[in-house]
Amino acid sequence: MISLNIYKLLHVLGILLVFSSFGALVLHALNGGTKATNSGRRLVTISYGVGLFLILLGGFGMLARLGIVQGGLPGWIWLKLVIWVVIGGLMALPYRVPGASRSLWLLGPALGLLAAWAGLYKPF
Repeated sequence: MISLNIYKLLHVLGILLVFSSFGALVLHALNGGTKATNSGRRLVTISYGVGLFLILLGGFGMLARLGIVQGGLPGWIWLKLVIWVVIGGLMALPYRVPGASRSLWLLGPALGLLAAWAGLYKPF
């Protein structure tokens, strides 16, 4: 059995991977880079995908350990799932809409903060 603390660490590691990868991609696009000129694109993309997987694994592992998943998911978990799906989709935008990179630099962490708020305060 995996302990609650291990699930928490996996969740945090996933968050770190997602935001470091997202920041690298957005910064590259801000500096005028393209997919063709990004020599680290494969590493960034793999890190992003692994990070999203670890976020889900750690999050649902914590829910199972805490016994929250019995009887359906509360609203705050659905909010977090929607936020992480949106964050997952943001990875496609910097190269498709290069002018949006400045906004994405702020939007990504703002969505992460909203997800953290929902997880900490469980508003509904």
